[in-house]
Amino acid sequence: MTNAYPDSLIPGHDAARLRTLHQFQIVNTTPEPVFDHYAAWAAQLFSAPIALISLVDADFVWFKALSGATGIPGLVRNESMCSAAILQDAAVVMSDYKSESCGLIRPDVAQALGLSFYAGAALEAADGNRLGMLAIIDKKARHFSAAEQAVLARLAGLVSLTIALRYRYLAAGELGEWDDAQRDLAHALDDNAALARYLTARNQRIDFDDEAVVQPVLRRLEGVAQVLARRLAYTAPTAA
Repeated sequence: MTNAYPDSLIPGHDAARLRTLHQFQIVNTTPEPVFDHYAAWAAQLFSAPIALISLVDADFVWFKALSGATGIPGLVRNESMCSAAILQDAAVVMSDYKSESCGLIRPDVAQALGLSFYAGAALEAADGNRLGMLAIIDKKARHFSAAEQAVLARLAGLVSLTIALRYRYLAAGELGEWDDAQRDLAHALDDNAALARYLTARNQRIDFDDEAVVQPVLRRLEGVAQVLARRLAYTAPTAA
């Protein structure tokens, strides 16, 4: 897959994007179980050693959740592939990452860690601004099909809605409701994780081009979407 990047890592509308990001009051916050569940499920679904939820701030890319690694709060913006990936209108896939794959970021970190594969889908606010990425990373080159890209994008959409739900509860001072919502979503995500483990154990991987395999995954995604829709319907809209 070819990714055509603009000339600058900082787009002209970045100030507006950052205003939207900061409205959600989620940058540089402590880990929260529901986002950890999303990252873990993404890693399981795509048999990836690393999955993360990133938030692209002015100078730093914060990892709200990170599965497969510990002790890494994030990366400087010009060292993170996520900061370049949010500039794209579609999912970003780098099947065999090299230093020349993206001239907008320094390759040092990826090369030092031996990372060869990156696939990410943007987290978007209702106003269309991109907050960050849901990404999976591997240390070996691999193919990532159109069907896999579609599922990753769908999962990123659920993460985006969860960020919006979190903000609505916190802005209303309903911390207990947010805790309840996390438990509600965690239950749905645990069911998804069990399905991913079963499908992976049966075939060593999940074949997203097999309709009989992908349909149960899509039904689980829809189940999470229904939980979010129900809870969003009972929370008042906010400026973000």
